[in-house]
Amino acid sequence: MLVLGINAYHADAAAVLYSDGRLVAAVAEERLNRIKHCAGFPALAVAEVLRIGGVSLSDIDEVAIARDSTANLRKRLAYVVKNLRNTRKVAGKRLADRAGLKDLDLQLAEACGVAPEKLKAPIRRVEHHLAHAASAFLPSPFERAAILTLDGFGDFASALWGVGQGSDIKVLGRVTYPHSLGILYTAASQFIGFDRYGDEGKVMGLAPYGEPAYAREFERLLRFTNDGFELELSYFNHHTEGVATGSDEYGSPSFAPLYTRRWIETFGEARVRSAEITQRDKDIAASLQQRLEQAFIHLANMLHKRTGLTDLCLAGGVALNGVANGKLLENTPFQRIWVQPAAGDDGTALGAAAWLSARAGQPRFEMKHASWGSSFSDDEITAALRDVGVETPAPLDEDELCAQTARLIAEGNVVGWFQGAMEWGPRALGNRSIVAHPGHPRMKEILNARIKQREPFRPFAPSIKAERLPDYFESSHPSPFMLMVYRTRPQKYAELQAVDHVDHTGRVQTVTRESNARYWKLIDAFEKVTGTPVVLNTSFNENEPIVCTPREALECFLRTKMDAVVLGDFLVTRTGRGIPAVLEQSDAAHS
Repeated sequence: MLVLGINAYHADAAAVLYSDGRLVAAVAEERLNRIKHCAGFPALAVAEVLRIGGVSLSDIDEVAIARDSTANLRKRLAYVVKNLRNTRKVAGKRLADRAGLKDLDLQLAEACGVAPEKLKAPIRRVEHHLAHAASAFLPSPFERAAILTLDGFGDFASALWGVGQGSDIKVLGRVTYPHSLGILYTAASQFIGFDRYGDEGKVMGLAPYGEPAYAREFERLLRFTNDGFELELSYFNHHTEGVATGSDEYGSPSFAPLYTRRWIETFGEARVRSAEITQRDKDIAASLQQRLEQAFIHLANMLHKRTGLTDLCLAGGVALNGVANGKLLENTPFQRIWVQPAAGDDGTALGAAAWLSARAGQPRFEMKHASWGSSFSDDEITAALRDVGVETPAPLDEDELCAQTARLIAEGNVVGWFQGAMEWGPRALGNRSIVAHPGHPRMKEILNARIKQREPFRPFAPSIKAERLPDYFESSHPSPFMLMVYRTRPQKYAELQAVDHVDHTGRVQTVTRESNARYWKLIDAFEKVTGTPVVLNTSFNENEPIVCTPREALECFLRTKMDAVVLGDFLVTRTGRGIPAVLEQSDAAHS
């Protein structure tokens, strides 16, 4: 049985392919059309997952889309009746947003270059948060677990909790419109000048530079209840004006400010994006992050009390907040937590497909890695090298490749690492990564200023051999998808100074030999040279979506100050490998 899952006309459009209960391919549209957080229809992603799976549109048995306008209908109608005056404008914008969902069969056929009659599969709709829940539980290692999903909004809900058992999910509760943790976090992020879609992660990184000086204000903004939480709505306009969406100068989705005049009366004038980040902005970020963590703990404790379970699955865009995820292990009875790599809205494509597959009686599978995207042969890599005018080096065997790369990193070089199938989700996990020395005293500055071209406060992640995690961090809980933040052990601060954040934490990726053998071997080779079983890992990009193809990897390498790039079995450095002489040599290794 083949199921095609899609997230369409919503940020982070994506497509996945399931075959007989197992995930075959998963790709976000942004990786192919190069528009960050692309909304709209995932035409390129649909065609790509079918290509990876070696099937055609006519082979598909069911199509799942993670949108259902009939979900939570009683709640919707009750809200409209109570708020008729305020909902007229909001309803008009929501209808406009749903217009693209018409004629999905025609759009699928066009994406695949076939006649509409080739699509024989029915298109089935799955509620947004049920899709999140299915993406969290069905590919998890747990036979029975509590489930919590948190985001902005989807199908009139912003949170869902329940219990997964076997191939079924029992929903125990929801928080519905207009209350939302995602709206709170986005509104505060916009107010302090991080107003592009996806900037919430930057605010999470900024928070440790501040103090929770506005804790009381955020306690007013977000109240906890016996059934979840609620916003102080006078600070927000999404329920009166609607969420005005559009595109920024890069084509990425954008939102108009979600806060009202009362924000300004409480916190002062909003920061403009290019203005200096003040202590007030840092303190707002810290207060926001603290309140979000308190909300996570409140909801998790509520869910544990109702279920008695100690395994928890998380999903939704808010579950990308690795700091809050890590706090659950310290402050709740949950002992094991699993978050799939595409916890945001791209992951609803996975959840919708997994849900239909489970409903058809297909077995579950456990997602042990994130390598579900496009991959490229050595012939394709050598063709890309020729296309950009770079001499093709001789291929290296795996041991020598890892040994040479490890020595380059140990010497302070910055290396692009392009291997295997592209990762699923927003994190580079060792297939489309830039790797560097985690203990280099200036590596954070070098990468932010000269490679990534981003804010200097933003941290980098440590990729560590899974078996060595407790030696370096105050946790032994796996974090394979870089979605948990742990405290760094004090004796390791200096050894990990390039990946140890200002509050002495790290957004950890644990790497096993089974899940990514070549990346584990690279870290192992680096340990043999330096004694440190960790490499600095950041995404292979420069203010763009993570690279997908060898050509994109080479173009990023050539226009930045990376010292070397590894593509499959080929190691290319800036000296002695035919790099055009006009390109400036990196000074990272000599800084």
